[in-house]
Amino acid sequence: MDKIRIIGGTRLSGKIPISGAKNAALPLMAASLLTDGKLALSNVPYLADIVTMANLLAQHGVDISFSAPAKNIGRTMSLSAGNIHNLTAPYELVRTMRASVLVLGPLLARFGAAKVSLPGGCAIGTRPIDLHLKALEQMGAHIELAEGYIHAHTHGKLQGAEITFEKVSVGATENILMAASLAEGITIIHNAAREPEVCDLAYCLVEMGAQIEGIGTDTIRITGVDELHGCDYSVVPDRIEAGSFAAAVAITGGDCELVGARMEHMQSVAEKFADAGVEMIETENGIRVIADKKIQCIDIITQPYPGFPTDMQAQMMALLCVADGASMITETIFENRYMHVPELMRMGAKVITHGSSAMIRGTDELNGAEVMATDLRASLSLVIAALAAKGETVIHRVYHLDRGYERLEEKLSACGANIERISERTAASFKIPEAA
Repeated sequence: MDKIRIIGGTRLSGKIPISGAKNAALPLMAASLLTDGKLALSNVPYLADIVTMANLLAQHGVDISFSAPAKNIGRTMSLSAGNIHNLTAPYELVRTMRASVLVLGPLLARFGAAKVSLPGGCAIGTRPIDLHLKALEQMGAHIELAEGYIHAHTHGKLQGAEITFEKVSVGATENILMAASLAEGITIIHNAAREPEVCDLAYCLVEMGAQIEGIGTDTIRITGVDELHGCDYSVVPDRIEAGSFAAAVAITGGDCELVGARMEHMQSVAEKFADAGVEMIETENGIRVIADKKIQCIDIITQPYPGFPTDMQAQMMALLCVADGASMITETIFENRYMHVPELMRMGAKVITHGSSAMIRGTDELNGAEVMATDLRASLSLVIAALAAKGETVIHRVYHLDRGYERLEEKLSACGANIERISERTAASFKIPEAA
């Protein structure tokens, strides 16, 4: 199993390219099931989760090819779902990634049936799919849970409905957006998620012929159409990757340009960085991050977009471990998202957790140690801490990083980081067939 070795203490300087957003690409890939036309997605990151979704779609019958551009960034994926022969999403694929449940809505909408394993993914707390299922039932789907699978079917087409989510759910919003695009009549989603990744899906569906109003608001109106067609669409840049690298630059007192990052998607993050004494300046090509002052203590409450994202909580905690004073983080989205705290404490961090809150007392120095990654974003928090730590840090179980960060070591080393991957097997162990 791969490990990452980092010698801390080097200031980051240069340019860091920001990849397409994994959390946007996954639902866009699932949307290919809605049409027999070709969906061509550009700026797709080459990540383990992308490969898992590709393998899942391929076993349904989707024909997939993945181009190989220069430097392995911004690949183009072509998906054609004209010959679907299997409506089952099996446990062995779904268990590794929660986004796999996003095939449920498209399969039901286009084929009237689906059998989808209950999903897995990172162990960061309960993320129930009951919102997805209740909404689909409101649209006329018949759903049963048996032997670890969701068995769903319809009599005729899904029907438009007025759906109010009791809490904001990105996945449920995305699933219903796709299902409603081919439903009969009008679907209105109240308390819809507003994340840029949800908007990206909606904009792509519109390009495919869907009729959607209210994109980017908490009330979305979808008028179902008889069929969708293929299109060419570029995946939005990854705001979480951009924020993660911003924290890495900040903890080293660095100065880097995040090429491709969009400030419009990062306002809440940029505000917290500013409060901590880190400048984020919009440039012609992205965002420049300048950290030439001592990091200041701040308080953070994670919230649905446009609030501070839960997916940036662990990375910001790592930064605040070297801040001047005591900071407080309150996690309101997931109840089990402080698993990185014991590993940061092995490096000398001073963190006390109580329920949903964590108090971080800044220290002048972190120290290298052997640590273990527990989930995707926690993994990156350990990388960030290691970049500033004295001595050597070895991070184990970095397969979590491969789920969400493309060419992490290469991007950081290009800006001066002393970082390397130690492989006990080939790092490129996942493959998608490449276009001829």
